[in-house]
Parts: sequence; C-alpha cells; structure tokens
Amino acid sequence: MQTPKYVLLVGASSDIGRAIALHYAQRGWQVLMAARDVEVAQRNAKDIAVRTALQVPVFPLDILEPDCFPRFLDCLPALPDTVVCVVGMLGEQPKAQVDLDHARTLMRTNFEGPALLLGLVAERFAVRGSGTIIGISSVAGDRGRGSNYVYGASKAGFTAFLSGLRNRLAFSKVRVVTVKPGFVRTRMTAHLKLPGILAADPHEVARRTYEAATQSNRDVIYVRSIWRPIMAAIMIIPERIFKKLKL
Repeated sequence: MQTPKYVLLVGASSDIGRAIALHYAQRGWQVLMAARDVEVAQRNAKDIAVRTALQVPVFPLDILEPDCFPRFLDCLPALPDTVVCVVGMLGEQPKAQVDLDHARTLMRTNFEGPALLLGLVAERFAVRGSGTIIGISSVAGDRGRGSNYVYGASKAGFTAFLSGLRNRLAFSKVRVVTVKPGFVRTRMTAHLKLPGILAADPHEVARRTYEAATQSNRDVIYVRSIWRPIMAAIMIIPERIFKKLKL
C-alpha cells in the first residue's frame, strides 16, 4: 500500500484555501487544514469529505500568535510533504493610513505570521531533506501603489522572504514556490469591480498552484500569465512618472 502524501493548508477558511484543499484531495493527497476560524474551516472540510470520501482534519491556528507555531507543527499527525500558505487580509487602505492597529494587523497577517511559520517549516523540511513550500503572495507586492500600499508592502515583504528562502535552499531538495494570483473572485473581493480578463476564480488558483508544485520547476507563478508582462511594464516606469499616476 502506497504511503499517502500530506499537504497542509494554512488559511483553510478562505475560498482559495478551500479550493486548493479540494484540488489536492481529489488527487489522493491527505489534506490537513489549519485556520483561525475553525468553524468555517470545518465546514470546508466536511464539504471536501462529501466530495472525495476523505476525512480532512482541521487544526486551530492563529497566524498572529507565532509562539504557538512549534507546538502546532508538533501536533500534526505527520510532517507534511507540502505546505501551502494562503493566509491573507486585504484590509482598507484609508483606514490603515490613520489606524495603526489596522495597519499592524495587515502587516502581521500578510507578512510576519506567514514568514515566521514557513521559516519553521523550512527548517524541518531541511532536516528531513525534502518538502515543498508554497506561499500565496500578490502582484500588489511587485510595486507600491497609492491605492493599497499597506497591503502591497506586506505582500512585498512576504514575496522577498520567499525569494530569500528559495535562494538559501536552492541546493537542497526543499522547493519554495511563490504564487501570485492577481485579482481573485472571492468573499474578500466581493465588494470590488474586477476586470474580467485579469480576474481568476479560486479553482483556477488551485489548479495552477497544484501544477506549480507537482508538474513544473518554475519558482514564481502568475496565475494568469497576462500579469507577468503587465507587472514587468509597471516595474520599469520611472519613479518620477509613476508617483503621479492614479493606481
């Protein structure tokens, strides 16, 4: 009997987390789900169980409480083969400009917590000699824009962390993959008017994430390939011009 592969989804109460968990479960992986909102994660787990006949355990995890991370990893039934971190908080830019608590929560949720957790995972993977780490970041982190620079800065930090971790582990058998979805139609973006050609759905993100981990050797994945030239063009705009644009 073949030993099942384990994947841990961190942020499993989100629409993207649920879609990725389902995608892995449908391909025979043993899925472990972790989330702060355990009730929602358990509903997602039950839905996946109905669709796949696989039991999906749920573990409580608050990404803002890093002191609990070692104990959380110790309590898992096995060290996963793959860890996917989909934790994210869009927040409100106008509020973040004046509310330090809101800005701090954005930064800690999108960068500090995920980076600290994945850093611990990387250490355990390195000792074992194998593993795949996937961080869901954002195109918003490629260059700061006035409309969402607190969120973008936090995602930029996460992207840089993943890049550095990948560089450090390049000669090991531990992979680090950065996934940049762009706009995604989820509950978090339901209030936004998203451009159709640039907006993916959670299942598209799930498919591309799974392919990146199992069928590709690419390190940075834009879920919709159109984002790569768009962001490349944005990156080369001189700062003296860029700062005057309404983006």
